[in-house]
Amino acid sequence: MTTPFRHTEPLPPASAAGTVAEVYAQIALDFGIAEPSTFVVLSSAPELLAPAWALLRESLIAGPGSRTGKELVALGVSLANRCPFCVDAHTVLLHATGDHALAERVARGGTPHDEEHARLLDWGQRTRVPGADLEPYPFPREHAPAYLGTALTFHFINRIASALLTENLLPAGAQRFRAVRSIAGRALSRTVRRTARPGQSLALLDDIDAGEAPAWARGTPVGVAYASLLRAAMSGAGLLDAADHDLVEAALQDWDGTHPPLGLAGIPDRRERPGARLALLAALAPYRITDEDVAAWRRPEHSDHCLVHLVAYGAFIAVDRIESAFSAQITQEAL
Repeated sequence: MTTPFRHTEPLPPASAAGTVAEVYAQIALDFGIAEPSTFVVLSSAPELLAPAWALLRESLIAGPGSRTGKELVALGVSLANRCPFCVDAHTVLLHATGDHALAERVARGGTPHDEEHARLLDWGQRTRVPGADLEPYPFPREHAPAYLGTALTFHFINRIASALLTENLLPAGAQRFRAVRSIAGRALSRTVRRTARPGQSLALLDDIDAGEAPAWARGTPVGVAYASLLRAAMSGAGLLDAADHDLVEAALQDWDGTHPPLGLAGIPDRRERPGARLALLAALAPYRITDEDVAAWRRPEHSDHCLVHLVAYGAFIAVDRIESAFSAQITQEAL
């Protein structure tokens, strides 16, 4: 049977228990999509699944600001990261907000007619470049935790989706058809337009220490969720030896947001450093991860849990590079 999953075989959601089942229940209630593959693919690592969901919920769904505006930011991020799965998902979700003409215009590659919408889409695309000048924000400053959190959420989720899912949001690529996108969006409209209470996902987290919350989200549920995901994702570094870890971290320090060239210059050979290669591809070009790359790294002791953690580590070091640039700009403004 064809599935949307690449490189892993998640357990059927019907068999979920404990934290995984609780996360699925909240996703169905607040996201409107039961068992979306972007989260099912993380289910072998509940310690990643819960904070990834929490960050999305507290920023995109329950955070302040327009849902249409945040969907445009998420769409811009997904375009910049070349993640067709997430581009299609956010097009459907724009239909769910009721902005049908806007959804179809951006689906065709057009620029929104509304100036504010165009600025939000462009801002989301520019967040891929660490240190890009993102000021002035195209949203009220008091909404920054939700908008910055949304951007960073999808810098993470795009990479997970591109690495571990196929490109098809719906079976047989049905999302390519306008009528299907519209119908799918309308089915979600009641949930998308409902007000969600902030903070309700935090009960799903094992560790709610907000000590590592970034300054732009301190004192908010977004900050707690971000800190939790940071700790969970960075634990994947333990799957690399010291030399590979140093190589990956050094490469991300020099990254300027560009996509690697076709020849993957600067990416280690899979025969020599397969772990470092997987982590760097997850960070910079997850859509370039192949079966051969995974097979070169995988050993009998490497379960799906391990692969998900290694990919999440690579994804998050890119997120951390982008977030560090956000924080540096905010600190500079405060001086």
